[in-house]
Amino acid sequence: MGAIIEGSYDGSNDSVTDIMDRLERYADLIEPWSEAVSKRLIDTLVISDDAMWRDRSERISAGLRDLMDSGTGAVTRSIIDEQVKLFKSLPLQAADRVYDIHNQAIEAVVSGKRSSTLTDEIMRTGEITEARARTIARTEVGRASTAITQARSVAIGSRGYIWRTADDSDVRHSHKQMEGRYVDWSNPPTLDGMTGHAGQFPNCRCYCEVVVPED
Repeated sequence: MGAIIEGSYDGSNDSVTDIMDRLERYADLIEPWSEAVSKRLIDTLVISDDAMWRDRSERISAGLRDLMDSGTGAVTRSIIDEQVKLFKSLPLQAADRVYDIHNQAIEAVVSGKRSSTLTDEIMRTGEITEARARTIARTEVGRASTAITQARSVAIGSRGYIWRTADDSDVRHSHKQMEGRYVDWSNPPTLDGMTGHAGQFPNCRCYCEVVVPED
């Protein structure tokens, strides 16, 4: 995306139109790739979740394990669809950013101000988009992992979990206060203005210690 912008923008309206058109086509182009990447991520997380459940297998019966495995299909499809949308949003938001900053640059010229700083900002779009992509990647791993765990837990009758943090200095204050607390699956907490379960917040490394029902 950075290469498309840096190789096309020359300060003209035509170049902005060309960039927006190319980025919109790029968003459509990466859809099959996005789905494949998301499926690989989900497969990895399911394997990881399997390992967690195997560690606790002595606490659940074979019948409950069958229920657990039946609870992920619709959830994983929903996760993949959402992640494809997020991947495709990256070039579209980059296009919007170029358009908005270009208009600001024109207004600066009209008002007699220098627009070079705004032009530099346009050239930084690739860098900013990459940073957002990294945030999405970190956040989506946590969100998907928690969603899979929740689906399996609810399928076997689990009503909630114990919130666990990464237990280091980087844990944000609101999440540190959740350490060790019981959370009902049907009632996710609201922290810092956002609602979700452990692992579902931006850059969150917390996880759910599932409370498994008695057989």
